[in-house]
Amino acid sequence: MFDTKKKKVVAVVGPTGTGKSALAIEIAKRYGGEVVSCDSMQVYRGMDIGTAKVTPEQMQGVPHHLLDVIDPSEPFSCVDYAALANQTIEQLHKKGALPVFCGGTGQYLDAVLKGTRFSDADVDLSLRETLLAKEPMQLWHELDSIDPEAAQKIHPNNKKRVVRALEIYKTTGILKSEWDRRSTSGEAPYDALILGLCCSDRDVLCRRIDKRVDDMIAAGLVEEVQQLSFSENATAKAAIGYKEMIAYLQHKVTLDEAVQNIKTATRQYAKRQMTWFRANASVKWLDISAMDDAARQQAAFSLVEEHLQA
Repeated sequence: MFDTKKKKVVAVVGPTGTGKSALAIEIAKRYGGEVVSCDSMQVYRGMDIGTAKVTPEQMQGVPHHLLDVIDPSEPFSCVDYAALANQTIEQLHKKGALPVFCGGTGQYLDAVLKGTRFSDADVDLSLRETLLAKEPMQLWHELDSIDPEAAQKIHPNNKKRVVRALEIYKTTGILKSEWDRRSTSGEAPYDALILGLCCSDRDVLCRRIDKRVDDMIAAGLVEEVQQLSFSENATAKAAIGYKEMIAYLQHKVTLDEAVQNIKTATRQYAKRQMTWFRANASVKWLDISAMDDAARQQAAFSLVEEHLQA
């Protein structure tokens, strides 16, 4: 089934709270696949409740990849993810398993499916720590003096992206803007079907998000955050659900305020996720507010079968 020039993959994407994991697992079960997480926070060990990481029971025996690959105190980037994801695709296809990506981090998925060659630029952890110690505006001006084209595409407060642009130049001698041109000029390496879960009824999605956050609190999110150890500049520390709980534990807000802040931030994040995925014309959308679980699953199966037979 998979001995084609381009390796076939399936991805289930969309905003948080739309049931991506459950659908990805059903697809993997039906078509001999394994799930590859595409979530920038589920890569961290110990961050289970706040990232809605699937439990062993929910996996239903389906192997999952790229979960719990790094400690929250360690740096991790899109570069690292793309390298691991490409290795995982190779391993799965060698044993005849269909890679089923699942998650809402669009930048990570694009880095893999569009053939962005981040892995060509080595990650220099020492350099990264040095850069992260600087103020955001200082970093942005440094980038602007080296690569103004890249700087104009990155907000000065987006420290992570500014640092990565500088890191690429300093480790390879090639501008980030040039890397982008090289990365997107070639043909996509995989034959991908992207299934998008959306919710046209905004109220339905908000209720799902609110319940999800309430369930996280009941499951022990506060205690989970108490047990974690974050370095000062750790990306994981800024994750939704964790930064709000850290504020609560530092007595800056009440628990009720922290919970409401998580709900608000999650709704805003869901909106940004939809904006990202809507820009991809190849996504096949399934509206969770317009069909029940059975109908949505059957529609997904039909699309997957068509993709695999093409």
